[in-house]
Amino acid sequence: MNSKTADRIATGVFITIAIIIISILVGLFYYILVNGLKHISLEFLTTPSSNVRAGGGIRDQLFNSFYILFITMLIALPLGIGGGIYMAEYAKPGKITDMVRSCIEVLASLPSIVIGMFGLLMFVNLTGWGYTILGGALALTVFNLPVIVRVSEDAIRAVPRELKEGSLALGITKWHTIKTVLLPSAFPSILTGAILAAGRVFGEAAALLFTAGLSTPRLDYANWNPFSPQSPLNIFRPAETLAVHIWSVNTQGLIPDVEEVSNGSAAVLVLSVLVFNLLARWIGSMIHKKATASK
Repeated sequence: MNSKTADRIATGVFITIAIIIISILVGLFYYILVNGLKHISLEFLTTPSSNVRAGGGIRDQLFNSFYILFITMLIALPLGIGGGIYMAEYAKPGKITDMVRSCIEVLASLPSIVIGMFGLLMFVNLTGWGYTILGGALALTVFNLPVIVRVSEDAIRAVPRELKEGSLALGITKWHTIKTVLLPSAFPSILTGAILAAGRVFGEAAALLFTAGLSTPRLDYANWNPFSPQSPLNIFRPAETLAVHIWSVNTQGLIPDVEEVSNGSAAVLVLSVLVFNLLARWIGSMIHKKATASK
């Protein structure tokens, strides 16, 4: 077999793999959206759910999902990017660094149900908080932190050494070099890792079953006092997210329109993740252009 034939075969194999991946994605989106879009309406999105009668909506679950996502990323991103900077720029090669990297890899491979049980022990029972938004966010931080650390480390290491050495040669401090040279250059890759982590947060159910709970108190969206039990901003209240709601209505089966609610909720979940990813990439592109003065 000559090199040209081998090249054609390899090209055909990779094109076939790409087509298979795209076909699976399109088929999945088609199935979810075709079955779910017909059940989505303004009333479905703006009314609270009902566990005993038909016609319930997903207003509270949708808000809870975005709110837990916001709290989780608010905690995880600074810790994860900081850990990536340390591993890439400050950690010295040796047994301790190798052990830390191994711990990160093991933590990244843990099933979400194990993280949920850990969150139940630490953030529900040990703290005495019970089922809370904060407990769910902390559990999801543990779940996503290794991903953000590894992505940030790899993104910083991928920046050409010439940029770093040129900055240091001009007498700029190491931290200022990291802040003004390395992070802006690594930003697109870090953003990709953050989007992947955010998608996992938004669609996670197992870890939140044990930390954020299966119920949501009656919320008053006119009450923005974060210490009020009825306030949607209260981080010490239980909160059923959209992914948990889909699992709940399908397993409990108490409402007569369970299929319509679950299909509509699944479609909203997929569309929300899609819109969030596109919006995050657009904002990230704008920030990257501004930080690097590129067009």
